[in-house]
Amino acid sequence: MTTGYWLAVALGGAIGSLGRAGVSVWVPSVGAFPLPTLAVNLLGSLAIGLMWATLTRMDASPMWSAFVITGVLGGFTTFSSFSLETLQLFEQGAWQTALLYLALSLLTCVFGAGLGVGLVKLVA
Repeated sequence: MTTGYWLAVALGGAIGSLGRAGVSVWVPSVGAFPLPTLAVNLLGSLAIGLMWATLTRMDASPMWSAFVITGVLGGFTTFSSFSLETLQLFEQGAWQTALLYLALSLLTCVFGAGLGVGLVKLVA
């Protein structure tokens, strides 16, 4: 990998991380339910579907994928936070909340990625 690749990932990651922090401030948690992380994962899944389909259709340079998908969206999405929060809910005995969070995260994020790809196909 070239220096340009790593710089693209780093710059994109900084932008994505700032966006992630912004969502955490803007979207409130609802009791023990980690709504900000769910919102980020859903938005990130939609965005990755849109961007992957767009970059593929455009036959874009791998540098764009490094910047947008690996950098921006990698810095923005929070699957590791999702995993930890789900585990913590189980450890706290909040089984129903944990299972609801798990199901909503998986179903809505896969749907979001598919919707993003579908929207690009619709307008192309």
